[in-house]
Amino acid sequence: MSRISSLLRRTFGVVKEHIGTDHFGNKYYNIPEQKSWTGRVIRPRRLVEAANPKEFEYMEGNIPSEWDAWIRGRRKQPPTIEELLKNEHYREQIKIKAVEAGERDNALQDKDYEEGRVDQPVQTQVKGHASASQFGQSEFSEDPISTANTFQPGSWTPPATKT
Repeated sequence: MSRISSLLRRTFGVVKEHIGTDHFGNKYYNIPEQKSWTGRVIRPRRLVEAANPKEFEYMEGNIPSEWDAWIRGRRKQPPTIEELLKNEHYREQIKIKAVEAGERDNALQDKDYEEGRVDQPVQTQVKGHASASQFGQSEFSEDPISTANTFQPGSWTPPATKT
């Protein structure tokens, strides 16, 4: 450790080195191994200062996957701008190809329906919940019915007892 970083550490506390900033505005830092003013060894670590520091506003994908891999130690070197641009272009191409493949699949499916090779899917409408006793029934039952939110009384009577 150099004398300057040692002096900075003693004066200002933990020294962190700015490594880069992504296109969202998140800043990435490396904290090298150093000793605290008490002599305790602080192990090296990596951290990110979010552009939007409110935790409840964090959305998945606010940190690019390349930077996430660097933060978590899955890669030794931070990503370069060229790498980030290349990967972003690749992701856009994949999205375009996925849309094209979906359109081709729908066209083939429509052609199969028109030519009669495949039956159209049957559209059925069933009212009620699958766990309810009246599921699929359209007539009224004499048994009481409950679906947790509503109750419909029936004309149920207890079975005759055997004597």
